Amino acid sequence: MDRGTTDSLNMSLKLKQLEHAAKHTFWDFIGCELVEHKGDQVVVAFDILPHHLNLIGIVHGGMHASAIDSAMGILVMLARPEANVVTVNLNMNYVASTGEGRVIVTAEMIHSSRKLITAQAYARKENGDLLAFGTGTFRVLEKHAPEAQTGNNGRGMIDERGTRT
Repeated sequence: MDRGTTDSLNMSLKLKQLEHAAKHTFWDFIGCELVEHKGDQVVVAFDILPHHLNLIGIVHGGMHASAIDSAMGILVMLARPEANVVTVNLNMNYVASTGEGRVIVTAEMIHSSRKLITAQAYARKENGDLLAFGTGTFRVLEKHAPEAQTGNNGRGMIDERGTRT
C-alpha cells in the first residue's frame, strides 16, 4: 500500500472516530454534518430547522457562530490528532440573513504554530450567497492520560475533556 492510500485510510478512520465521538454532543444537537474533508479544508452543513431561528424568523447569529466554530474546530482537530484543541478567540461577521434551506460552512487553515492554530470559515446558502464568516484561534493542548484528567487536583474534578467540574 502506498503512502497516499495509507494517509487516506487514516483520515477516513479519524473522520469516523470524530463522527462517533460527536453523537449526543452539542454538534449532534444543532444538526451539523461533516460533508467533506480534503487537505486543509473542511465542509460542514446543516438544514435550517425551526430551533435555529431567532424571534424574527432568520437563522440566529449564535447558530452561525456555532457552525463556523465547529467547522474550524474539526479542521484543527484533524490537523492535530495527537492533541486537544480549544477555541480561544472567535471573531464573527454577519453579512446576510436567511430563514430556510441549507447552510454550507467551509473552513480552511490560515496559520499553524506549535501552540496556536488560526482558521477561517464562510457560511453560505446553497446558491453560494455569503451569510456569515469568521476567524478562530485555537490553543493546542497536550493530551494527558485519562487517570490524570479525571483526578481531583484540589480545585475540583476535571472530566475526560479537560473541563473543570
